Amino acid sequence: MRLLVVEDEQKAGEYLQKGLTESGFVVDWANNGPEGLHAASTSHYDLIVLDVMLPGMDGWQIVTELRKTVDTPVLFLTARDALNDRIKGLELGADDYLVKPFAFAELLVRIRTLLRRGPIKEPELFQIADLELDVPKRRVTRAGQRIDLTAKEFALLHLMSKRVGQVLSRPLIASQVWDMNFDSDTNVVDVAVRRLRAKIDDPYTVKLIHTIRSMGYVLEDRR
Repeated sequence: MRLLVVEDEQKAGEYLQKGLTESGFVVDWANNGPEGLHAASTSHYDLIVLDVMLPGMDGWQIVTELRKTVDTPVLFLTARDALNDRIKGLELGADDYLVKPFAFAELLVRIRTLLRRGPIKEPELFQIADLELDVPKRRVTRAGQRIDLTAKEFALLHLMSKRVGQVLSRPLIASQVWDMNFDSDTNVVDVAVRRLRAKIDDPYTVKLIHTIRSMGYVLEDRR
């Protein structure tokens, strides 16, 4: 299991990273808001431990931005213990809220409880214009015609279908489809998108995969 800790206090960050690593997790640590949001948006994590008071961007802003595209469980870890703060965190999309100071054993229990909940059940059938994606059957059709995709092409199309209308960056696609950190010298994402387009877009008048310059790609019906 891979965790992201977003904590600006040096001693607290080191303590969390060390303790969670010793408990069997792979742990990345970001020490400010923008760095934490970038890491959470471009890499895959099973859970995020997020402080509220952070330099550059606070935890409220981070979870608000994350919930536009990512459903990774978030556990707020903060000294702000007012009831309205806890309610605000949960309403913004956090899954749990633990107040500092805390017992590490309790943090560990809460993390494992959130991880046991498992992922939210996702739709099994996606339809964008005349394109249909049947996830359980691994079947893709457009205008009623069967389209054969490789495993990675299917994973790429599935990711874009889950986030239809949202611009997906190359680092995000690389982390979600290939489980790798994006290297700007690598064109694996662009090649995969080009091959997918050749199958689901090129033979048809209406194009569904669009390039957003300097940002990434988006799947949507623009008619």
